[in-house]
Amino acid sequence: MYGVVTRNPEELDWPEFDRGFYEMKDVTGRATEPVESGVNMISCFGDSAAAESDPSLVPVSDEGEPATRDRPYFDWGYVCPTRESYREGLLEMIDDAAAAYPDVRLDDVGFPRAEYCHCEQCEREFDASEYDDRMEWRANVITDFVAEATERIPGKTYLTLYPDPYPGHLYERAGLDLDALSEYVDEFVVPLYDMAYSTTYWLEVIATGFEDALSVPFSIELYAVDIDIDDLIHATEVADAYANDVFFGYESGNARGAIRRMDADSRDGVTHGK
Repeated sequence: MYGVVTRNPEELDWPEFDRGFYEMKDVTGRATEPVESGVNMISCFGDSAAAESDPSLVPVSDEGEPATRDRPYFDWGYVCPTRESYREGLLEMIDDAAAAYPDVRLDDVGFPRAEYCHCEQCEREFDASEYDDRMEWRANVITDFVAEATERIPGKTYLTLYPDPYPGHLYERAGLDLDALSEYVDEFVVPLYDMAYSTTYWLEVIATGFEDALSVPFSIELYAVDIDIDDLIHATEVADAYANDVFFGYESGNARGAIRRMDADSRDGVTHGK
């Protein structure tokens, strides 16, 4: 199955795509009304606008560094996953998304890096918890949020993963316990973005890693902006060998061209016996 990830609702109806994902809320904090014609995507704890408007929401490292987009290793600002009022707002947004379309995709779920968060709220909650291990406590915070979210999603729950299948990395980096999350998630989505896809051995390596790491289906999302059609097709063929589905991000015209070419090639290759 081929799908599209877009900010343009009209592209969700293009016949080449079996599934459409609409960016209802992105990492800048920009949010729009949910659509009824596709899966609404919600950036959960990536939210530059919220981080800038209320610095008290921002996760803080063990050295007191806030997780804001002006830091060299963050492309956007974050909100600490323990912030109850912000979480309630996310859950209300998930309610709205699920009322418009039964499936929902959760993006940017987790803590920003391994050294986060040591804000006052996290310190209090960890000290009051039953956990001695901080990493275990963080994972429980995230799993509890996903469990709450999926209770509100009547259809399929998608969850985006950072593209790192190395054992333990997602747990240490973001607080994502894949085994625990698999109880609530129907399909993981792994974005494997490149500006060219002139080589794809790395794509296969990462895909096989997730194939080994996950007990539920996963899909691969490819970047389609300004990519040569032949290179995008080759990347799609590699991804399709391992993933449940393949999605194309943010350039629907290019994605449609690749799908049409693949469909034409498959028809040209059909032979019929006598």
